[in-house]
Amino acid sequence: MNAASKLSTIRPPARQLVVRVSVLLLCATALVGCSTMKGWFSSDKKKAAAPAALVEFQPSAQPSRIWSANVGKGEGKIGARQGPVIANGKVFAAAVKGGVHAYDLQSGAKVWSYPSKLRLTGGPGVGEGVVAVGSLDGDVVALDADTGSEKWTAKLGNEIIAAPAVGMGMVFVRSNDGRITAFDAASGERRWFWNHDVPMLSVRGNDTPVLGPGYLFVGNDDGTVVALSANDGRPLWEESVAQQEGRTELSRMADVDGAPVLDGTSLYATSYKGKTIAIDAPSGQPMWISDHGGPGRIGVGPNVLVVSDSADKVVGLYKTGGSAMWTQPAMTRRNLTAPAIQGDYAVVGDLDGYLHWLSLDTGEFAARTRVGRDRLLSAPRVADGILVVQDVGGKLSAYRLGQ
Repeated sequence: MNAASKLSTIRPPARQLVVRVSVLLLCATALVGCSTMKGWFSSDKKKAAAPAALVEFQPSAQPSRIWSANVGKGEGKIGARQGPVIANGKVFAAAVKGGVHAYDLQSGAKVWSYPSKLRLTGGPGVGEGVVAVGSLDGDVVALDADTGSEKWTAKLGNEIIAAPAVGMGMVFVRSNDGRITAFDAASGERRWFWNHDVPMLSVRGNDTPVLGPGYLFVGNDDGTVVALSANDGRPLWEESVAQQEGRTELSRMADVDGAPVLDGTSLYATSYKGKTIAIDAPSGQPMWISDHGGPGRIGVGPNVLVVSDSADKVVGLYKTGGSAMWTQPAMTRRNLTAPAIQGDYAVVGDLDGYLHWLSLDTGEFAARTRVGRDRLLSAPRVADGILVVQDVGGKLSAYRLGQ
């Protein structure tokens, strides 16, 4: 494929497997947004600092669990950030051991199940009547969204921990070697692929590509965001969210591990290196860049963007300009998830299985509840006023908010 002139300096696709050293292998307790890097390579055997204690506050919102379900054996310490997806009034969820399941969003009633012996970690993704999942062994499975019946399977050469994107008649799958592969949604035939080199050291995890009209937006482990032509995979533009700068591999980590967010014609992306950028999606021109960011997804409200940074501070940014509206620093070392937006609140999960609701206006605590004892690693999902979250043990829980 010929790259656009703007991308003439991009390195050619890798011809051999890149040996990728994952942060997961270095620190099992810091799968996302590591806040415990200090002392990794020293001989100091002191215990890492404990997570911040839960602060007391007067609740101003009342979350209530409306249903729960167990989808199978969860991801445990794999670090896939496996979470559900919500579409057309249904919740679709997968487990490493347990297959794929569909539930009614309102009641939690099971609609269908697809049993599988595959170690499913990438997904599900859903669109145009198709549910797609990937596995640790590079398998891709496409199912009928209404019935759960298998439509087709395919095989890639590397593990898949990001949910596929489905749309425009194709299933777009991101594998851990930096490759995007597009399959025909009806037949499973491979339509095109695109390669991007990965750094030697990066934060464990990546996220689903994001679809726009004729575009596919991809956040990369080298700190860049790329727009591809959804039709044939041609690169259309590339923009850096954060530079890979520093003396060591650790200090150069700049991963864009959360899926970029398309809001109208504005594309927002954030980086582990502590930067968030707003880009004009059609042209690729940056509109602003902020010195606040994190490794996961961005929560997008009407007037504010919310990020969880690598130090476990939650920051609200003005949509126009990117300056900080508020900062909530009281959850350090709690290994927070990326935020979701539920009504007037930002919601994050933590390593002890708690969900925390923060005011979108001030960042102050509004509510807290405990899903269970297992860690919350994946960002919650919200649709029709209902928040759904999946813990690393495979438990799925749904919440409504009251006052």
